Amino acid sequence: MNLNLKNKNALVCGSTQGIGKATAMALAAEGVNVTLVARNEDKLKQVLAELPSTENHNYIVVDFSNPEKLKDKVSSYINENNGFHILVNNTGGPKGGPVFSATIEDFENAFTQHLKCNHILVQAVVPFMKSEGFGRIINIISTSVKQPLDGLGVSNTIRGAVANWSKTLANELGSFGITVNNVLPGATETERLSEIIKNKSSKIGVSEEDVANAMKNTVPAKRFAKPEETANAITFLASEAASYINGINLPVDGGRTKSL
Repeated sequence: MNLNLKNKNALVCGSTQGIGKATAMALAAEGVNVTLVARNEDKLKQVLAELPSTENHNYIVVDFSNPEKLKDKVSSYINENNGFHILVNNTGGPKGGPVFSATIEDFENAFTQHLKCNHILVQAVVPFMKSEGFGRIINIISTSVKQPLDGLGVSNTIRGAVANWSKTLANELGSFGITVNNVLPGATETERLSEIIKNKSSKIGVSEEDVANAMKNTVPAKRFAKPEETANAITFLASEAASYINGINLPVDGGRTKSL
């Protein structure tokens, strides 16, 4: 299948590790000009050097805890360079814990880093997408939008808000050749998953290996996902081949989510 992505421009957030990095690599392998976004410049430079061809790739250093700076930096970048055909919204998940114990600040911080920053980026990239008659907005969220996950109260709440925001956008932008979809990773071999396993191990007093094995046993595939497997789904949704897929929540979870 020809994905017809060569010379498209993509803005990939959270792209120095995990699913974000794997997505940047997968898109670059298809001939996409990738602009990485993260807060650590040293890590950005390292990933930039690893991309399949560095000639047309670049990066933006910004922290999603500062939405105004994000808006300024991305707007300036677009003014000085080309716009983006593809936006991959991806941000590290909120800290775990029961929802009842969460502070107002926990919700505000998560809302800022996920929904506010996603919205700022969409408003920055959509004018170019409209002018091109082609746009792909892909939000990396969580299977919790279908089935809330124990111990991730703030994440469950904010991810649900992002999913509804995304569906609304899909309805508003579809007539311009722009699709908006959500990818819902399950348990994936990332630093985030390692942190969750470590915290659960400490809390219940069993080994991290036992926690990991118990988690794998909840997945019909009996294993965790590789970041590259999620990146493959994202790359397909970014392509011309996915032009009639719009407004969906796509679990990439090995069948773990029990809801339809």
